Formats: sequence, structure tokens, C-alpha cells
Amino acid sequence: MTFSQQRVVRSPTGADLNLYTRLSEGRPRAVVQINHGLAEHAVRYARFATFLGEHGCHVYAHDHRGHGATRAPDAPPGKFGDGDGVAKVVADVAAVHEVIAADHPGLPVIVFGHSMGAAVALNFVLANSARIHAAAIWNGNFSEGILGQLALGILAWERMRLGSDVPSRLLPRLTFRAWGKAVPNHRTLFDWLSRDPAEVDKYIADPLCGWDASVSMWRDVVRMGLNGGRDENFVGVRRDLFVNLVGGDQDPVSDHGKGITRLADRMQRMGFSNLVSKVYADTRHESLNEVNRNIIMDEFAMWIDTVLPR
Repeated sequence: MTFSQQRVVRSPTGADLNLYTRLSEGRPRAVVQINHGLAEHAVRYARFATFLGEHGCHVYAHDHRGHGATRAPDAPPGKFGDGDGVAKVVADVAAVHEVIAADHPGLPVIVFGHSMGAAVALNFVLANSARIHAAAIWNGNFSEGILGQLALGILAWERMRLGSDVPSRLLPRLTFRAWGKAVPNHRTLFDWLSRDPAEVDKYIADPLCGWDASVSMWRDVVRMGLNGGRDENFVGVRRDLFVNLVGGDQDPVSDHGKGITRLADRMQRMGFSNLVSKVYADTRHESLNEVNRNIIMDEFAMWIDTVLPR
């Protein structure tokens, strides 16, 4: 399964965004704008895009700065960019959103994000909720907690000792590798991604996946998570926004689904009236590549049916 079109979009940030699209096979009802995770790329969502196309949705998915085939003068592989990388990544999402609006005026847009992409999507939503119909925030973790502050402290030390543009030495050990070792009877150190060995092997074999991010990229990723952990950042977000939160109870990234539950609880307390949340049993990090992916995708399609205008 592949995307039907690939093109380059010039962002106001100066990035040449590698953008994949797949159009609906029938009458289009919405556009799903996909944001991929850390150390991967958009083409890995081709199967999901095909599924969504069969359910009346156009799909737009771009490679973020420092990932895949996107290129920017200040963003070599593994780096978001000089200065405020978070602002640039979010501005790139806005640039793709403008392309969608020009290509399909009037169609509702659902912003979707997985893992780091969940943080990107949520940071976009915090400033742009009036521009979208719904948001799907999957397999992320948003907190003002001590772990995020500790990570920033570690990264500040690495930045002082090593610089910003080199791969972090400590964060991969504390995240990807630690998570891999924690899986009982693990076959590889990437088994935390999925229970499906074929999907894990495809990830390992992909040269555009699994690399170590730079100190600055890790810092930006942590900052996005912290942004989503502060209630005051939600002040301008419209409370009637349709929101879909998904996690897995075997996913270390989302604290075994607890990060999704905490976000749902916070948003409900803040008055979000159209929010649904689910943590899937026995499910690891990559919901869309898990052995129960068909169930998860079917339930997402059913949610889309409930939130789109009739």
C-alpha cells in the first residue's frame, strides 16, 4: 500500500516539506492530516491512509523537519532547526493545513498525531483549534511532572558538554533502549513498538527509522510535551472541539496508557464536551502496527462517522 501522490511544499519556515497524499475513493467527507512520530517518517502511514481513503477521507501526511525526505537549511537529519524548533515544526503543520484548505475548501479537517506527532498535533491545536473540526492525539504523554524537567536538565548538561547538534547519548538509553530491555523475553530492543514481529523487523530494516535524535531535537520534543501538560495553554482552545485520545496499556511512552487517561481527565475538567478516550489492552506503542490494528482502525472510523456533519 502506498500514497497516491508525493510533492514538495515550501513552508514559510524555509523548509521543503515532503508531503504525501491519498484521496478518498468515494465522496470525500473530511481530510485527515497525519503527524508521524520521532525517528520515523510519513510513508509508514500508507496502510492507514488507504484505510481512511476507503472510509471517505482524504489523507495528507508530511515528513517533519529532520525526518524522512523533508529538507531545510537549518534542519539536517535528527534536528528540528536553529532557534525555536517547536515553533518551526508547528508552523510547518500550519503550512500543510493551508495546502489542504486550498485543495479542498470547506472540507472538515481532523488533525491526527502519533507519539511525537501527538505532541506536534496538540501544540498545533493549542493555537489553531478554530481552524479544525477534530483532533486525534494518540500514544503521547503530557505532563508538567518531574520526569520532563529532569530530561531538560540532562539535555542542558549534554548541550553544555557536547553541543546541540550532536545525537544525545543519554536520552536514547533512558527511553528507546530502556523500553526495549523492559519487554519480557524481548526478541529485539524495538519490541516495545509492537507485538507483531514483522512490523518490528520492517522498522529495524528501514534506514529512515530508529536513529538517535540530536540534543536540540530531544529538547524540543520534551518542551512540546510540557506545553501540553499546562492547563493554562488550553485557555484559547474551543471546548466543543471533537477530541479522540488513544493509548495502549503496554506502551511505555504513554506510561502504559496512564498518560492518555491523565490528559482525558484534565481536558474533561477543563470543560471539553466532545472527548472520547480509550486505552487498549495488551497494546504496545504503535497502535497502527499492532496485532489488533484492524480493531483500532475500525473504531477510529466509527468515531469519524459520529463527529462529521451529516
